[in-house]
This record gives sequence, C-alpha cells and structure tokens, in this order.
Amino acid sequence: MSIFNRAAPKAMISQPPRKAAAAGAMMPPTNNTGAGMIGNYYSYFESTQRALAMSQPTISRARDLICSFISCMNLRMYNEMWNGTEIEKIFIAPRTWLKKIDPAVPNVFTLAWTVDDLFFTGRAFWAITSRGADGKPASFTRLPSNLVQTLDQSGPVWFAPSKQIVFNGGQLDANDVVQFLSPIQGIIYVSEKAIATAIKLENARYRNASSAIPAGVLQVQPNSESLSAQELADLASAFNAARATNQTAALSPEVHYIETATSPDKMLLIQASEYQSADLCRLCNIPPYLAGISVGSYSYQNSKESRADLWTFGARAYADCITATLSQDNILPINSYVEFDIDEYLQSDYEPANEMPATQRPNDVASPT
Repeated sequence: MSIFNRAAPKAMISQPPRKAAAAGAMMPPTNNTGAGMIGNYYSYFESTQRALAMSQPTISRARDLICSFISCMNLRMYNEMWNGTEIEKIFIAPRTWLKKIDPAVPNVFTLAWTVDDLFFTGRAFWAITSRGADGKPASFTRLPSNLVQTLDQSGPVWFAPSKQIVFNGGQLDANDVVQFLSPIQGIIYVSEKAIATAIKLENARYRNASSAIPAGVLQVQPNSESLSAQELADLASAFNAARATNQTAALSPEVHYIETATSPDKMLLIQASEYQSADLCRLCNIPPYLAGISVGSYSYQNSKESRADLWTFGARAYADCITATLSQDNILPINSYVEFDIDEYLQSDYEPANEMPATQRPNDVASPT
C-alpha cells in the first residue's frame, strides 16, 4: 500500500482554520480577578498629575467648590408621565442606595470623590457590590480612576463605556462597573502647560520670598581707590550697624548710597500670579471672583446668586453626568430617573433648624428686683 493511500492518524488531521480577531476589536474580559483588589486600600494611591494640579490654590479652590456643591445635594427619583399637555415629573420613593450609595461611607464622600475623578480625569467608576432581587444594583463602591485602565481605549478622550476594564492589574467584568463619562475633558490632560506654568511661577515666587533683598547698595566712586572684597564687606557691616543704632547716616564723598528699586509686589510677581490664577479659573470653568480674583465691574449681590453662577458655569455638567448615568436601564427600572434636588440647594438660606427667629422667641423672664 502506498503511503499516499494510508489513513492519516488523528494527530495529523488539521483542524479547521480559525478566524483571527480583527485588530482593535473589543473582547470581553475573560476573568474577574480585579474584583479581589477592590477594598484593598493599601494599594490605592493618588496620581502624580493630580497632586501637582492640587498644589495650585486656584485649582484646589475650584475643585472644592464644585465637589462640595454637588456632594451636598440630595438625590431623588421620579417617573415621567404625559398629562395631555406636557411631560410631568412624578416623584417616587427612592431606592435605598440613593441615601447610602456605599454603606461604608456617607454619600457626601462618595459623590465628592466621584466628581473629583470627573474633574481631573474626565471619567469615574463605581463597582457594583450587591444587587437586589430584581437584579438591579443595591450598593456601590468608588474605584479611583487613576487605578483603572481600559485596554480598548487609551484616552485621554473617552468615546464610550469600556468593555475591557483593568483595576490594579486585574480584569473586571464590565457589567459590574458603572462608568461615568464627563462631557468635559479632564483638566490634567487638556491644559498641561497652563498647570506647569503656574507651578513654575509659584516656585519663582517661593524663591523670591525666601531671598533677602538689600534695602540699598553702597557704591564706591570710580575715581576712588578700589577696595578689596573684605574691605567692602567690612564697610557694609559697619554701615548696617550704624543704621541700627543711629537715625542719621554719614558717608564720605568716595561712597554713595543707592536705594534698591525692587518692591515686594514685584518680587512676589503679584500681577503675573493674578493673571495665572485667572487662567486656571478658565481651565476649571468657574467665575474668577469665586476664587478671590478681582474681576473689575462684574459683581454679584448675594450668596444665592454666586451659588447659581457656580451651578451654571462649573457644576452642572458634572451633576448631569452623574444623574444621567445613574438613570440608565442597567441601574434603574425603565422610566425611572434620578436627579439632584438643586432647587432646595439654590433657594436655601442655610438658617440653623434649631434656632428660632428673633421675632418668634419667647420673651425673656424679667429678673426680680
């Protein structure tokens, strides 16, 4: 029998060819090892870029204003119904997680640091830690965005929720992660030169603040006999000692005293610092006056108007990003939505609840005479 007519063993039979995945194709994660890294806080750390940005007072002020604004508001749920004329909101009982997003920390903490991630990196992540009987999420925990990598998107512009999420080196199931994508690009990516310029300017101001500038200079006339370095040092030391004990100074014709023209405001680069602070306000999308910067004729009359400006220019985009993401069908039942109670925040006068107005206080009991 010819070898060409011999039956081929099973090991020699070639398998049908497999089609290779297209380059850049988004493949779901094959494991969920990253879930074991959640809650291991010893491995959590702050990114270097954020730390450098936060070293600037203007950015720190803008971050604190926006984060505190959003985190201090309450979340509420509603349905939408057509009443024959317009779509009407009907508020409903909220799910338990709206009051306790992460059972381990208050909502003010979770929301503030979620906004922090959106502010600096342009996205934020919550891991779903439990689900209800209907399969919808019942609790969450925040994942620091600087510890999250997306294999299908390199950034810093994010196009859609990622299907390949890695947290602290381990893959996560994308179905168990809530991804917030900000409409505003993260500031550590969008204006690196503005932040770097502010840091260099701050370093220059620090050096100038640490250096001692002489109040004046003793100048020996050109036609006089030259003095050695030691003689010049002795002359300056004797002059300083005389100034400390006498109000009247006496100099020979060979020596002239010249006052230093440099002023403290020039040494501390005040004008350059104010311009750079205004530039950082533009980067952070807050009105400059909220950072203590003079804005000329622009003014506001009360704190209520300043809160409205902060909401309009700085905070609303991040707040809408959070509520729109939490209103998706993978989080809430269909036709259920989440929103911040902005009206209560903007209209509140922040009067202590346990303090009665002066007109309603009972009359003081008169002391016996």
